[in-house]
Amino acid sequence: MHITLYRKYRPMTFNEVAGETEIVKTLKNSLDTGRLAHAYLFTGPRGVGKTTIARLIAKGVNCLENGISSKPCGECENCKDISEGNFMDLVEIDAASNRGIDEIRQLKEKINYRPSKGRKKIYIIDEVHMLTKEAFNALLKTLEEPPEHALFILATTEPDKILPTIISRCQRYDFTTLSYKEMEEKILYICRMENVEIDEDSIKLIFEGSSGSMRDGTSILEKLMITCYGEKITVEKTEKILGVTPQGKILKFIDLIKSEEEREAIDFIEELSSQASNIELFFKDVAKKAKDLIIKDEIEVTLGLKIIDSIFESLNKFKFEEDKRLVGYVIINSLLNNKQKVMVKEVPVIKEVIKEVPKLVETKATQEENVEENVTIDDVKNMWDSILSESKSKKVTLGAFLITAKPKKIEKGVLYIIFPRENVFAKEQMENDNYHRVFLETVRELTLSNINIVYELEGGSKKNLEKSEKDLAEQIIDFFGGEII
Repeated sequence: MHITLYRKYRPMTFNEVAGETEIVKTLKNSLDTGRLAHAYLFTGPRGVGKTTIARLIAKGVNCLENGISSKPCGECENCKDISEGNFMDLVEIDAASNRGIDEIRQLKEKINYRPSKGRKKIYIIDEVHMLTKEAFNALLKTLEEPPEHALFILATTEPDKILPTIISRCQRYDFTTLSYKEMEEKILYICRMENVEIDEDSIKLIFEGSSGSMRDGTSILEKLMITCYGEKITVEKTEKILGVTPQGKILKFIDLIKSEEEREAIDFIEELSSQASNIELFFKDVAKKAKDLIIKDEIEVTLGLKIIDSIFESLNKFKFEEDKRLVGYVIINSLLNNKQKVMVKEVPVIKEVIKEVPKLVETKATQEENVEENVTIDDVKNMWDSILSESKSKKVTLGAFLITAKPKKIEKGVLYIIFPRENVFAKEQMENDNYHRVFLETVRELTLSNINIVYELEGGSKKNLEKSEKDLAEQIIDFFGGEII
């Protein structure tokens, strides 16, 4: 019968546990000195060994050969039954599916019965935070005065949901995820035992995919071993099987940024999109790679940090944008055309500008009325493709932001450009002076007019010009790329 790798290589002794050195040392000392608590609380992410160590405690307490010890024999009847999950005095409860007060009451009724084969009856309650408030209160009374022959081990991934009165009655241990070195050592050991070859880059991908969870890491390794049966597990195969971004593509993009190849970088994003790649995941992988390159001193620290900052700032700022290619264009623009911020030193100066805004708006409105209406909306629609092509040739990212834009109408010398409601991001970018100015020049050149442009969302109303002083100040600061100090 096939046994999964995780179960096959689950630690059978404390010495086989990967990581958690201090926790293991303390628990071993507790067993060897006989100074066991009546209740333990194990907290930490999933798959880091909480229930595994709980079972090792059960072995250490109930071993027939060595007595209460941190070195259970593993060969006696009790040790074997615990390893196989057949030990009568080890009760494991999944609180996620047994969370009510009735289940805890049943436990309270049975707890007074003495162990049938072992020294102590061990109760492991997994995901204990899932218990109801009533169940917690019932458990609290049991933890206050437990029988001498009972030992409780509570495990949870969310300790903040457990009542403080429960926590105060337990000896608490906080588990953490494995470091890369700890997981690498364990995976190499498993591969040696299974006679499997694996390269270092594949182990790194396993570590990243598991987030430091040994259980998840072993599951990923087993998937790779099955797919690559009889073959060496290489990074190329691992990338394909796990669906992660190939390292070659990540390094190629970083090289394009280094050499300031804006056109090629845009084409690269388009190519990723045509291959149905996850653009957001790709940029997160680029950020991780930049971090690794900084650590290895294979990239200038300033550039590496700039890549990481631009990626996470843009992904967070435009997280609701559906077309992630547009976010990619912003990241590229930020990395290649980022200018030093203007530091606005005096708030009163901003306030003076704010006072002048109504006058500017009035002047602009007057100018718009004086524009000769010698261009019709049909003229603009007929030359729209030419307008887009010319705009793109002047500034690559303009073409991307205008993909879904359409000319709507012309009124009093103003051309209204409409965007689908879900593309608010593209509209906001076009309102940025860096893009609006180039686009406006292009439209005026091709239409031979002095037309003005307003951007709107489909089904939306005109933007209200009356802003609060605070909002307008922030807009002016953002416009100049500065900040108040």
